[in-house]
This record gives sequence, structure tokens and C-alpha cells, in this order.
Amino acid sequence: MRTSEQKSMKTLQDIEACPKSMLTPDDVAGYLQCRAYNINLAARDCPTALGFPVCFIGSRVKIPKEGFLRWARGLSREAGTT
Repeated sequence: MRTSEQKSMKTLQDIEACPKSMLTPDDVAGYLQCRAYNINLAARDCPTALGFPVCFIGSRVKIPKEGFLRWARGLSREAGTT
């Protein structure tokens, strides 16, 4: 659950300004206009279907910020291709 100090990142600029290098499903849910729970489920069931990279630390889903930003800008996961 979000505290009043946490703000939903609803724009790409919000995500770019975030100081964290690893994001959570809560961090990107506002931008994707979905629930963090759905991102968690998709990451577990078929992570490649999301289109952006995800990592698992135990049962927690983490999203590399730079990989997410490349995906959100329409760039491929592979370096040098679009």
C-alpha cells in the first residue's frame, strides 16, 4: 500500500526523475495504467510478453529502470536496433 509520501509515477518524466535504478511494479503501474498485481502475474507467467526486462529477487519483481525506459521509448531490448 502506498504511503502519502509515495507518488504514483504516471509519466515517463516521473520515471526518469526517479533516483532508483530498479523499479517495482507499483512504480510503473501508473504509467502503464494497470494494477501492479497484473504486472506481477505477467512477470511470473511469461516475462518476455511484457516487452521490458524484469528480474526476480526471491518472490519480488524488479524492473531495471534503463530497460523499462528503452521499452517505453519504443526501442528494442537489443542494443542498436529499433
